[in-house]
Amino acid sequence: MRLEIPVGERSVVLETGKLAKQAGGAVTARLGDTVLLSTATRSSRPRPGASFLPLSVDIEERMSAAGKIPGGFIKREGRPSEKAILTSRLTDRPLRPLFPKAYYYDIQVVGTVLVADQDTPYDTVSMIGASAALALSDIPFDGPIGAVRVGRGPDGGFILNPTYAQIAESDLDLVVAGTKEAITMVEAGGNEVPEDVMVEALQLAQETIQSQALTIEQWAAEHGKPKQGIEAQRENPVLGELREKYLGRIKDGIVQTDRRARHVALDELEVELLEGHEAEEEIANIKAALYTLEKEAFRELLLRDRKRTDLRGFDEIRPTTAEVSVLPRVHGTGLFTRGETQVLSSLALADLGLAQRLDTLEPATGKRYMHHYNFPPFSTGETGRLGSPRRREIGHGALAERALLPVVPDEETFPYALRIISEVLESNGSSSMGSVCGSTLALMDGGVPIKAPVAGVAMGLVKEGDDYVIMTDIQGLEDHLGDMDFKVAGTTDGITALQMDMKITGVSAQLLKEALDQARKGRLELLEIMRGAIAESREEVSEFAPRVEVLKIPKDKIGMLIGPGGKTINALQDQFGVNISVEDDGTVFVAGEGVVSKEAASAIKGMMKDVEAGEIYNGKVVKVTNFGAFVELTPGRDGLVHISRLAPGKQRVERVEDVVAEGDLIKVRVLEIDKQNRISLEKLED
Repeated sequence: MRLEIPVGERSVVLETGKLAKQAGGAVTARLGDTVLLSTATRSSRPRPGASFLPLSVDIEERMSAAGKIPGGFIKREGRPSEKAILTSRLTDRPLRPLFPKAYYYDIQVVGTVLVADQDTPYDTVSMIGASAALALSDIPFDGPIGAVRVGRGPDGGFILNPTYAQIAESDLDLVVAGTKEAITMVEAGGNEVPEDVMVEALQLAQETIQSQALTIEQWAAEHGKPKQGIEAQRENPVLGELREKYLGRIKDGIVQTDRRARHVALDELEVELLEGHEAEEEIANIKAALYTLEKEAFRELLLRDRKRTDLRGFDEIRPTTAEVSVLPRVHGTGLFTRGETQVLSSLALADLGLAQRLDTLEPATGKRYMHHYNFPPFSTGETGRLGSPRRREIGHGALAERALLPVVPDEETFPYALRIISEVLESNGSSSMGSVCGSTLALMDGGVPIKAPVAGVAMGLVKEGDDYVIMTDIQGLEDHLGDMDFKVAGTTDGITALQMDMKITGVSAQLLKEALDQARKGRLELLEIMRGAIAESREEVSEFAPRVEVLKIPKDKIGMLIGPGGKTINALQDQFGVNISVEDDGTVFVAGEGVVSKEAASAIKGMMKDVEAGEIYNGKVVKVTNFGAFVELTPGRDGLVHISRLAPGKQRVERVEDVVAEGDLIKVRVLEIDKQNRISLEKLED
């Protein structure tokens, strides 16, 4: 069974009934020649003791999809790539709010990349495929969703599902997903895109995904399985009684400016209510009722009382401070504190040879700006595991990287590889946006000539029917109990990154416009605070950072610089204590201490200079034979002093070793260069 959905100038093609027929639902989704197999399967029984939706979404990349073999020794796919992890998150986020409450069957959605055509990104294909697979399966699902990427052409016109080449030329890379009613997920990068342009793109995306969702819904109704019946959720027997007695006390408890005081108030009430109860079911009912009442109290405070739990105005950011140069020797540091969220960002500069190489299905082979985000358990006053980064940390790091990339200078202007590490030292909401602010401070402190400072703020929403409130700079409780987490980063001129997750079935583009306008106000306030710490980037990089000299050599002399097996370039690096990187176009980057890197660059320039008859060099004897001595004029370029020209006045020399030895430095003149490029020399008196 085949379904073709036109989107812009191309079509998304879905097929089912041929592959993976034992999965709960299986679809091949194709855009261009990029093809994914998406499957959705549930367990036969609910997960015992589950209190959350046990949904997992995984992307399986196969390097053969791009006609590649994995790098390294194993030659088999291992840990998911960063792109696969980000696409897993991107696919998960619009699906998660659409499952029934108290549905505790394990749900596994798997997207296997079968073809990556190097022209079409596979992330939106994954989202549509997963949506269709769920719609065809027997899993209860309040979908399907549609998904689309929106870019902008050079003429300012929008492009639906642009290619990699079109994305590279676009100032907007927006991915939107949603149901036939509303938007449920937004992810975007932009080159200081104005808010009104972003809203226009969101409106176009909403129209597109509504059409997709309706088409998939009709197709699934014809070819899908009957949906699993769900038992009506049993009402908590203690909820009504506890609501009558304790809702007011819970409201009073959560109205606190200090996060720990709020936790203490709620913990004391829980201990009080659990006293004397030993049966597991009774304890579970009381804990579940308290969580429900906390959410009810929170929503009542905002929607009825029009009051935030920490008594701020809806458009007010928390008390904020910004500092730079907080650590010695590090190339640049920024400490950003907003309320009970604190992020320390550190910058490391290196030569371009340390830029990241990517072994991926995508056309991109590397990147020179890297942002890594760490969220240790002590940041929330808890204990937990440390180790490799989790998906959330990878996602937050990628978001901050995307927010700052548009303002990072190109390598011609600033020939460095850059790595930012953002350590979350305290967290009570909006730590990813705190890392954007801290990283901007670190870049400016490190002397990176960024185009403009970037700040980020997280917006929240509580909505019931047509009544809603939008909150600026949400804290942890507002994120946890609210309906939306909408992160917006940008400069004074426009948006550089945007990410929205929903816990309800969606919102309109018009509501998002209100949130964007309110976010802009908060962002401008933050930028003003950051300018108080550092108004503009420092004129020079840190004294502890390497200095990079850039020069250009002819392409036909790249081999001369590198030498056989890298001998020449390695000798230069050892001699001067520098790192040398050579690009295919002949650009050479020499990184080291200031004076040393200049000396190494000068030596390379000397190598590239054509040797001419009559020139005089101070060279090093590199080899002695019975007929003469070979002298290195420049790295990789030798000439021969014949035995007859080792002594002045053509005096006879019996043995070459009587005059010179390997390692000696001698003055020589170039006599001639023959047609085979061999150089004849004569020794001069020092």
